[in-house]
Amino acid sequence: MLNEVTISRGIIDAYTRKLKQALELDVAIVGGGPSGLVAGYYLARAGMKTAMFETKLSIGGGVWGGGMMFNEIVVQEEGKGVLDEFGLEAVEYEPGYYTLDSVQVTATLIHKAMGAGLKIFNLVAMEDVVIKEDRVAGLVINWGPVRSMGLHIDPLTIHAGCVLDATGHDANVVHILVKKMGVRLNTSTGGIVGEKSMEAEQGEQQTVANTRQVYPGLFVSGMAANAVCGGYRMGPVFGGMLLSGEKAARDMVAELRS
Repeated sequence: MLNEVTISRGIIDAYTRKLKQALELDVAIVGGGPSGLVAGYYLARAGMKTAMFETKLSIGGGVWGGGMMFNEIVVQEEGKGVLDEFGLEAVEYEPGYYTLDSVQVTATLIHKAMGAGLKIFNLVAMEDVVIKEDRVAGLVINWGPVRSMGLHIDPLTIHAGCVLDATGHDANVVHILVKKMGVRLNTSTGGIVGEKSMEAEQGEQQTVANTRQVYPGLFVSGMAANAVCGGYRMGPVFGGMLLSGEKAARDMVAELRS
């Protein structure tokens, strides 16, 4: 016979245990889009204690909607290796262009990343970063609905060896750091350069090239990398996103092990 209080207690105990284990991390990922999920997969597989924080209910960022709600995406030849790593079968549309069902891609990225050990907290927003000795050393977090409703409720804090800003076009983590701390970034101007209009070929290449540590302890990936470093947008082609996540993970592992 089911006991409603036992059900509630189970949820509370399990979530509390999961959150307590995430208070001290190797890597904290902000944003649940494709580059963050790929980074989380490779980080967890490398033995890094990694958690992702997404302010929305759903994980997956812009992949779910494909192109203009046609739930298909394109991945070019360069990203095929990451698709193979995740066991995603793509259909060759033309030489060098592969199409995939966007729902299947998103579900697979989530499933594989969590299977590798990534912990995901949806409906949790990043309010601020933790600074220790001129280095980003963690996150200040609160419930997503608290942020969206503008409620004055104090947040909680987690510590992390590295933080990844995978928040897409808005680059929320970097914007908060620059606004509050006035720091100089590892960009061509020392500040947030800003995202350019669409040019898919250059945008895809720049997404990977711009994936880097922009301030001690803070890395950027995906469209956040282009927004911070000044790259083009590219639309519903996702090879660069996948490769950006892979590169971000590799660079953070190297940083943490140095």
